[in-house]
Order: sequence, then structure tokens, then C-alpha cells
Amino acid sequence: MSSTNFDVAFLSQETLEAQPAPIASRGAVGWLRHNLFSSPLNAVLTLLAILLIAAVIPPIVRFVFVNAIWDGLGRDACIEDKVGHPVGACWAFVGSRLSYFIYGQYPFAERWRVNIYFALEIVGVAWLLWPRIGAKAWGLVYLIVVFPLLAFWLLSGGWGLAPVDTNLWGGMLVTLVVATVGIIFSLPAGVVLALGRRSTMPVAKILSVVFIEFVRGVPLITVLFMANVMLPLFLPEGSQPDKLLRALVAVALFSAAYMAEVVRGGLQAIPKGQHEGAMALGLGYPHRLAFIILPQALKMVIPGIVNSIISLFKDTTLVAAVAIFDFLKTIEASAQDAAWATPVTLYSGYAFAAMVYWLFCFSMSRYSQWVERRLDTGHKR
Repeated sequence: MSSTNFDVAFLSQETLEAQPAPIASRGAVGWLRHNLFSSPLNAVLTLLAILLIAAVIPPIVRFVFVNAIWDGLGRDACIEDKVGHPVGACWAFVGSRLSYFIYGQYPFAERWRVNIYFALEIVGVAWLLWPRIGAKAWGLVYLIVVFPLLAFWLLSGGWGLAPVDTNLWGGMLVTLVVATVGIIFSLPAGVVLALGRRSTMPVAKILSVVFIEFVRGVPLITVLFMANVMLPLFLPEGSQPDKLLRALVAVALFSAAYMAEVVRGGLQAIPKGQHEGAMALGLGYPHRLAFIILPQALKMVIPGIVNSIISLFKDTTLVAAVAIFDFLKTIEASAQDAAWATPVTLYSGYAFAAMVYWLFCFSMSRYSQWVERRLDTGHKR
């Protein structure tokens, strides 16, 4: 081999200045190319999404904001022929009926009791969910034991307060009562049912399996009809429980069955070594569950638990099928009022209901994501 073959340089012997990345891979262009137009299929889907947004969003904005009627004393304020321009959402109707949406037909002079109920519920929820507030065990006792008793006394009356029949309850009050009872009862009951289904005791396992599979085999509206229509047929005359109470029990049992399956998923995900390690420490079954197994299992299924709670909150609208005036039902009933009945009144009420439900559900979803990030210390790489 001749010496001239070693004089060929394949690498630069000069140090080059650092060059910026190609414009197609940085900035807004790079983000668009990477996230929206990374392949022909993604490009087509992005264009279809843009067309869909362009077709849907402008009419919604015009209805909710641009052409909305914000002030008025009656239906004439929300009729196009009367005001002389296109009419969107009739927010004047929502403002005039807002108290009915919140309290239903609850007596006006007694609504301070409902306000205290709302305040007590906020205190209990904040106590459990805000990390800076200590004594969580007492907070749990307050929310499960003290708060339900105070709420029942405040809302129903007695012991110095004027009785208020549940037929007069309605609106957001009923929605929150049904959702709160379902959430408070379903989580501990779901844990018990999940443990029963995984138990080695045949009776506990069979009872848990039968209950869970039977309840999950029927829709919620069927359970509500059974509780409000069929159950009174089997009870002695004069001993029928309150209609709202029957609906609360039905919702709680239904939610507990679904929550049990969520918790069971978390229990099955716990490695066998965790049980063996806890046994090696000399812990008994209750202590193993309380300090080792359940905390890890519940932490793993936080998304499933929150998903069940959000579903329960939205399913509260089904109580309207058994003539209980929840938040959505009061809006529909108000839209029939001759003083406000217009072509846009009902749609305005639905738009307001959608905003309220979205606010509640989105808040719960964001809080669960924050809890997941806060508790995810054991999975960091």
C-alpha cells in the first residue's frame, strides 16, 4: 500500500461553529410538525379537526356570548322579533331563576339552613382534600358521621327547626345530597365488598360476588325504579320510607358495587411480597390491610376511583326519572314557565347546566391528577 493513501482526510480538521437546529424542527413550526403533521394520517386528522372546530365553535360563541341577552324582566327580552336582532342564550332567564335552580321549592325563610349545609360540606371536603389541614382521621369521622347527622337535621328539620318535606327539596341541593351520599357510602362499602370478594371465607365471598354481579348487571335507572315503584309494593301500608331516602339508598348501593371492582383491581395489583413482608413483621390481618395493603391499593386506583365519582355525579340526573327534582330537572321545569318560555329558553338552561356540570367534573379530574403527581414518589425514575 502506497503512503499517499494515508494523506486523504475523511474528517474535518477545523472546529465548526455551533449551528442552530433546522427551522423545521424548532419553534412553532417544529412543534406543529412533531405534534400535528408528523405523518400523512396525522395531517389529515388535524385538518378534519380544524374543520370541525371551525364549524362548531363560532356558533357556540355567538349563542353563548355575542347574541346573548344578559338583562330582562320577561320573555319579551329574549324574543328576536321584540329586540330586533338575533337572540342567543337568555341569561336573563337563568339569573331570574337561579335561586330555584339551587334550592328548588325549599321554603324561602328556611334557605339559610341549606346555605349552612353547603358550608358544612365545603368544610368536610376541604378538611380531607387540602394537605395543609391536619388530623385527617378526625376529618374522615366528621365527613362520614358528624356531617350526615347535621345535614339530616338541618335539611329535614325537627329538634327546634321547622320540618321541611323532601318533596320541597330540589335543584342543586338534591344533586349534591345524592352525589354526597353516594360518594361517602360507596367508597367504604366498596372496600368491604372488594375484601369480601377476595376473602377465603366462602360465605363472605359468595355474598359479595352475588351482590356485585347482580347490581352491575342492571342499569341505575332500573335500581331507582325498583326502589321507588316495586319496593313499596312489598312493604306494609304506612311503613313506606321517604321517596328521596329510597333513591339515596339505591344510588349508594349501585355505586358501591362499581367501586368494589375498582378497589379489587388495586388489591390484585399488590405483589405477594408485600403481604409476606407484612406478615414477617408480625402484623395481624387488620394492621396489614390498614398500613400496608390498602394504602398502596387505593393509591394505584386513584384514576378509577375518581372516574367512578365523576360518573356518579353525572348519574344523579337519573333521579328525575322517579319524579325527584334534581338540578337539571328544575331547569327543564323552569323553561316551561309562561313568563320566560321562548325558543331559546330551554337551550339556555341546558347551556348553564353543561357549564355547571363541567366545572364540577373538571375540578375533580384536575384534583385527582394533582394527587397522582403528589403521591407518585415511589415510581420516579
